[in-house]
Amino acid sequence: MPQPAFTVTFLGTGTSGGIPLVGCNCYVCQSDDVKDKRLRSSIMIETATTRIVVDATPDFRQQMLLYGVKKLDALVLTHPHKDHIGGIDDTRPFQYFQQAPTQVYGSAYSIEGIKREIPYAFTANPYPGVPQIELHTIDQDPFQIGDLTIQPIWVWHHKMPVQGFRIGAFTYITDANRIDPDQLKKIEGSHTLVLNALRKQAHISHFTLQQAINLSQSLKMPQTYFTHISHQLGTHSEINAELPHHIALAYDGLQLHF
Repeated sequence: MPQPAFTVTFLGTGTSGGIPLVGCNCYVCQSDDVKDKRLRSSIMIETATTRIVVDATPDFRQQMLLYGVKKLDALVLTHPHKDHIGGIDDTRPFQYFQQAPTQVYGSAYSIEGIKREIPYAFTANPYPGVPQIELHTIDQDPFQIGDLTIQPIWVWHHKMPVQGFRIGAFTYITDANRIDPDQLKKIEGSHTLVLNALRKQAHISHFTLQQAINLSQSLKMPQTYFTHISHQLGTHSEINAELPHHIALAYDGLQLHF
């Protein structure tokens, strides 16, 4: 599907605890390399006229300030775990300055999660100052935000259904350990795949590093970046040195242009 030129910015590439992890003295958490400092996983996608953010992490406010974001057209959610929706309340400044509700897109499962996360925004008589949010349920069909056409891709996070998203030649998938064949077909033909790779050891609900490498290679991806990274994986420099030439770890602040 044709798309306008767009830029992807990685606002965060860490797992639920981020890196450094609170209280941890491991060599990864103590690394001086800025690429080993990882906020919770989120991306921003921008065209000349449209800006969206995928997932509102508990670091959302910090991410918006760090990248100087003054306007937000929509928030798109992958799933309702705390590390992906914990920053929903921090959308309020956009509502104030734009004088409009924040448009939030997610699966029915994610929408219910938002209502549990900030129930005070959905009462019959909400008090002044609560988040003003308009919810849009998405399922299998492509949907439009501004000049972006977005194709949902359903994946499995253990037994939880999670949505990844494809925009043109770019596909973003986080928090997954299994993808059904019919959904893999939606990824085929992408130029760049972003995929979670938590650590080297097996995990109940995330791809390991090797599983993520195998999936990228089976899909014949020209370029793959890994995200949702744990301190258990290793440092950015040491892991990148082990990866095939067309695969790399993403890092906070990385920008891709399409």
